[in-house]
Amino acid sequence: MSASSTTTIWIINLVVLAAVLEADLIRPLVIAAGIAAYWISGVATSGTGLWVEAAGIGTGILLGIAAAALMRVYTAGDGRPYSYAWIPYALLWMAVVGARLWFDYAAHHTFPVQLGTWMDANQLTKSALIDAFIFLALAMLLTRTGSLAVRSRALHGTPPGMLAAGGRGATRPTDGVPERLTRD
Repeated sequence: MSASSTTTIWIINLVVLAAVLEADLIRPLVIAAGIAAYWISGVATSGTGLWVEAAGIGTGILLGIAAAALMRVYTAGDGRPYSYAWIPYALLWMAVVGARLWFDYAAHHTFPVQLGTWMDANQLTKSALIDAFIFLALAMLLTRTGSLAVRSRALHGTPPGMLAAGGRGATRPTDGVPERLTRD
Protein backbone atom coordinates (compact mmCIF):
# COMPACT_ATOMS: atom_id res chain seq x y z
CA MET A 1 0.00 0.00 0.00
CA SER A 2 1.30 3.39 -0.94
CA ALA A 3 1.34 6.63 0.99
CA SER A 4 -1.66 7.85 -1.05
CA SER A 5 -3.70 4.79 -0.02
CA THR A 6 -2.73 5.45 3.60
CA THR A 7 -3.94 9.03 3.26
CA THR A 8 -7.16 7.78 1.67
CA ILE A 9 -7.77 5.35 4.53
CA TRP A 10 -7.16 8.05 7.15
CA ILE A 11 -9.43 10.55 5.40
CA ILE A 12 -12.28 8.06 4.99
CA ASN A 13 -12.09 6.83 8.56
CA LEU A 14 -11.93 10.28 10.12
CA VAL A 15 -14.75 11.64 7.93
CA VAL A 16 -16.97 8.66 8.80
CA LEU A 17 -16.14 9.01 12.50
CA ALA A 18 -17.00 12.71 12.45
CA ALA A 19 -20.24 12.01 10.58
CA VAL A 20 -21.52 9.47 13.06
CA LEU A 21 -20.50 11.30 16.19
CA GLU A 22 -22.22 14.55 15.17
CA ALA A 23 -24.67 14.27 12.30
CA ASP A 24 -28.29 14.17 11.28
CA LEU A 25 -29.74 11.49 9.00
CA ILE A 26 -28.90 13.24 5.72
CA ARG A 27 -25.20 14.07 6.18
CA PRO A 28 -24.09 10.43 6.54
CA LEU A 29 -25.87 9.56 3.30
CA VAL A 30 -24.20 12.44 1.47
CA ILE A 31 -20.83 11.48 2.93
CA ALA A 32 -21.31 7.82 1.94
CA ALA A 33 -22.21 8.82 -1.63
CA GLY A 34 -19.16 11.08 -1.84
CA ILE A 35 -16.82 8.42 -0.51
CA ALA A 36 -18.21 5.78 -2.85
CA ALA A 37 -18.02 8.04 -5.90
CA TYR A 38 -14.53 9.34 -5.20
CA TRP A 39 -12.59 6.49 -3.63
CA ILE A 40 -13.97 3.14 -4.77
CA SER A 41 -11.71 2.16 -7.62
CA GLY A 42 -13.57 -0.84 -8.97
CA VAL A 43 -15.47 -3.69 -7.44
CA ALA A 44 -14.02 -7.19 -7.71
CA THR A 45 -16.40 -9.45 -9.61
CA SER A 46 -14.84 -12.81 -8.85
CA GLY A 47 -12.28 -14.67 -6.79
CA THR A 48 -10.81 -13.72 -3.47
CA GLY A 49 -11.33 -10.01 -4.05
CA LEU A 50 -15.09 -10.51 -4.28
CA TRP A 51 -15.11 -12.58 -1.07
CA VAL A 52 -12.99 -10.06 0.82
CA GLU A 53 -15.22 -7.19 -0.30
CA ALA A 54 -18.34 -9.17 0.65
CA ALA A 55 -16.80 -9.88 4.07
CA GLY A 56 -16.20 -6.14 4.48
CA ILE A 57 -19.86 -5.41 3.70
CA GLY A 58 -21.10 -8.17 6.03
CA THR A 59 -18.86 -7.03 8.87
CA GLY A 60 -19.96 -3.44 8.32
CA ILE A 61 -23.63 -4.42 8.50
CA LEU A 62 -23.10 -6.32 11.76
CA LEU A 63 -21.15 -3.42 13.27
CA GLY A 64 -23.81 -0.97 12.06
CA ILE A 65 -26.49 -3.02 13.81
CA ALA A 66 -24.40 -2.97 16.98
CA ALA A 67 -23.94 0.81 16.72
CA ALA A 68 -27.66 1.35 16.13
CA ALA A 69 -28.48 -0.82 19.14
CA LEU A 70 -26.43 1.56 21.28
CA MET A 71 -28.55 4.53 20.20
CA ARG A 72 -31.98 5.59 21.35
CA VAL A 73 -34.58 7.44 19.33
CA TYR A 74 -37.12 9.56 21.18
CA THR A 75 -39.53 12.40 20.64
CA ALA A 76 -38.94 15.72 22.31
CA GLY A 77 -41.60 18.16 23.45
CA ASP A 78 -41.90 19.43 19.89
CA GLY A 79 -42.90 15.95 18.66
CA ARG A 80 -39.85 15.64 16.41
CA PRO A 81 -37.64 12.55 16.63
CA TYR A 82 -34.15 12.86 18.08
CA SER A 83 -31.45 10.31 18.70
CA TYR A 84 -29.32 9.89 21.75
CA ALA A 85 -26.05 8.05 22.12
CA TRP A 86 -23.44 8.24 24.79
CA ILE A 87 -20.04 6.79 25.62
CA PRO A 88 -20.56 3.13 24.52
CA TYR A 89 -21.63 4.29 21.06
CA ALA A 90 -18.61 6.57 20.69
CA LEU A 91 -16.30 3.85 22.01
CA LEU A 92 -17.61 1.34 19.45
CA TRP A 93 -16.97 3.73 16.58
CA MET A 94 -13.55 4.70 17.90
CA ALA A 95 -12.60 1.04 18.33
CA VAL A 96 -13.67 0.18 14.77
CA VAL A 97 -11.92 3.19 13.25
CA GLY A 98 -8.86 2.52 15.43
CA ALA A 99 -8.74 -1.11 14.29
CA ARG A 100 -8.92 -0.08 10.62
CA LEU A 101 -6.19 2.51 11.11
CA TRP A 102 -4.05 0.00 13.05
CA PHE A 103 -4.37 -2.49 10.18
CA ASP A 104 -3.25 0.18 7.73
CA TYR A 105 -0.25 1.01 9.92
CA ALA A 106 0.63 -2.64 10.49
CA ALA A 107 0.32 -3.41 6.78
CA HIS A 108 3.09 -0.87 6.17
CA HIS A 109 5.29 -1.37 9.23
CA THR A 110 4.60 -4.65 11.03
CA PHE A 111 3.66 -7.31 8.49
CA PRO A 112 4.04 -5.90 4.96
CA VAL A 113 5.91 -8.94 3.64
CA GLN A 114 3.48 -11.43 5.16
CA LEU A 115 0.47 -9.49 3.89
CA GLY A 116 1.97 -9.19 0.41
CA THR A 117 2.76 -12.91 0.32
CA TRP A 118 -0.79 -13.76 1.44
CA MET A 119 -2.29 -11.39 -1.13
CA ASP A 120 -0.16 -12.91 -3.92
CA ALA A 121 -1.00 -16.47 -2.86
CA ASN A 122 -4.72 -15.65 -2.84
CA GLN A 123 -4.65 -13.43 -5.93
CA LEU A 124 -6.00 -10.47 -3.99
CA THR A 125 -5.32 -7.03 -5.39
CA LYS A 126 -4.47 -4.01 -3.28
CA SER A 127 -7.51 -2.28 -4.74
CA ALA A 128 -9.86 -5.06 -3.57
CA LEU A 129 -8.41 -4.95 -0.05
CA ILE A 130 -8.77 -1.17 0.18
CA ASP A 131 -12.30 -1.36 -1.25
CA ALA A 132 -13.20 -3.99 1.38
CA PHE A 133 -12.31 -1.53 4.14
CA ILE A 134 -14.23 1.25 2.40
CA PHE A 135 -17.25 -1.07 2.05
CA LEU A 136 -16.98 -1.96 5.74
CA ALA A 137 -17.06 1.73 6.69
CA LEU A 138 -19.93 2.52 4.32
CA ALA A 139 -22.00 -0.52 5.32
CA MET A 140 -21.61 0.33 9.00
CA LEU A 141 -22.53 3.97 8.38
CA LEU A 142 -25.52 3.18 6.17
CA THR A 143 -26.85 0.41 8.45
CA ARG A 144 -26.70 2.72 11.47
CA THR A 145 -28.34 5.56 9.53
CA GLY A 146 -31.01 3.29 8.05
CA SER A 147 -31.87 1.95 11.49
CA LEU A 148 -32.24 5.47 12.86
CA ALA A 149 -34.45 6.47 9.93
CA VAL A 150 -36.74 3.46 10.38
CA ARG A 151 -36.95 3.94 14.13
CA SER A 152 -37.65 7.68 13.83
CA ARG A 153 -40.46 6.96 11.36
CA ALA A 154 -41.90 4.42 13.80
CA LEU A 155 -42.20 7.17 16.40
CA HIS A 156 -44.99 8.86 14.48
CA GLY A 157 -47.36 6.12 15.62
CA THR A 158 -46.19 5.98 19.24
CA PRO A 159 -46.80 8.31 22.14
CA PRO A 160 -43.97 10.67 23.12
CA GLY A 161 -41.22 8.77 24.84
CA MET A 162 -38.43 6.64 23.56
CA LEU A 163 -38.24 3.92 20.96
CA ALA A 164 -35.35 1.67 21.89
CA ALA A 165 -33.43 -0.44 19.39
CA GLY A 166 -35.75 -3.36 20.07
CA GLY A 167 -38.83 -1.22 19.44
CA ARG A 168 -39.97 -1.05 23.07
CA GLY A 169 -41.11 2.28 24.48
CA ALA A 170 -39.22 3.64 27.47
CA THR A 171 -38.59 6.89 29.27
CA ARG A 172 -36.06 9.32 27.95
CA PRO A 173 -32.58 8.50 29.31
CA THR A 174 -31.24 12.00 28.93
CA ASP A 175 -32.66 13.60 32.06
CA GLY A 176 -29.91 15.70 33.58
CA VAL A 177 -27.86 15.75 30.34
CA PRO A 178 -27.63 19.17 28.68
CA GLU A 179 -29.91 19.35 25.62
CA ARG A 180 -27.01 20.33 23.34
CA LEU A 181 -25.49 16.89 24.01
CA THR A 182 -28.64 14.98 23.18
CA ARG A 183 -29.65 16.33 19.80
CA ASP A 184 -28.57 14.40 16.73
